[in-house]
Amino acid sequence: MRADRLLSILMLLQVHRRLTARDLAERLEVSERTIHRDMEALSSAGVPVVAERGQGGGWSLLGSYQTTLTGLNLAEIQALFLPKPTHLLADLGWSQAFEAALLKLLATLPDANRQQAEAVSQRIHLDPTGWHRWEEEMAAFPILQTAIWQEHQVQLTYKRSDGKVVERLVNPLGLVAKGSVWYLVASVEEEVRSYRISRVQSATITDRPCIRPSEFNLAEYWQRSLVEFNANLPRYGVMLRVAPDVLPRLRYGGHFARIEQIGSPDAEGCILISIRFDVQEEACAYVLGFGAQVEVLEPSQLRDRVLQAAKEVIALYTRY
Repeated sequence: MRADRLLSILMLLQVHRRLTARDLAERLEVSERTIHRDMEALSSAGVPVVAERGQGGGWSLLGSYQTTLTGLNLAEIQALFLPKPTHLLADLGWSQAFEAALLKLLATLPDANRQQAEAVSQRIHLDPTGWHRWEEEMAAFPILQTAIWQEHQVQLTYKRSDGKVVERLVNPLGLVAKGSVWYLVASVEEEVRSYRISRVQSATITDRPCIRPSEFNLAEYWQRSLVEFNANLPRYGVMLRVAPDVLPRLRYGGHFARIEQIGSPDAEGCILISIRFDVQEEACAYVLGFGAQVEVLEPSQLRDRVLQAAKEVIALYTRY
């Protein structure tokens, strides 16, 4: 609705100070012509919106103009009161602050909206963790969090995934939670990297100011790094013929098995599955776990590997 959009424009200009018509159009998913009409409507209503032309220009609010209207509709209120990942808030030390903020917001709502907001937590629960959660060492977390807020460089002692321990002087740029695992995003000599915080053996805040890359965006960096990580994963493709009652177990059978394509049942009801692993060893162990209900069709090297492993198992249990 237009009223919601006008309030959204006011909030965006208060937060970002100056935005172009294109920026506003992209954020609100409308045309630039619509934004210009909205600006005329705001101006007619007495809101001091001004436009500056040229490079670095855009729309802004005149002087120190502020509005105290939140313009929250029911859906937005319900979204705010959805249960949040409490363990991540606890890691950040924000649990109490978050609860206090929600209580203050709740107190300002009309009775009808307050009842709707309170009902959300009893209707929807979000659990971002998997079935198996391993508690990780987080001793360095408070130090890294402090360094980020203070914008100071940090001297790290870090254990890499290959077991080698290295020393790094880093510019801490942000913290990212992937599921329940925390990462430090930091730059080293203008190269941005990710460090798993559980592998940080020690961290010391220095008196050197943090050097932050210009126009660095934490969310965009993390998204790019995920794409690059997935693109560089090892690929070991396998074609399987599986019994139909095995398919549900295949879907949830292992974190290293990724189903790429599911075919139609053949004359005997079996299904052809294209599935990807990182390495052959993982594929062999995975297939053996399903016994005679899964047959390897390709590659032939894996068929031979599974057959050899099966013979070794038989020999082990028939030697007495």
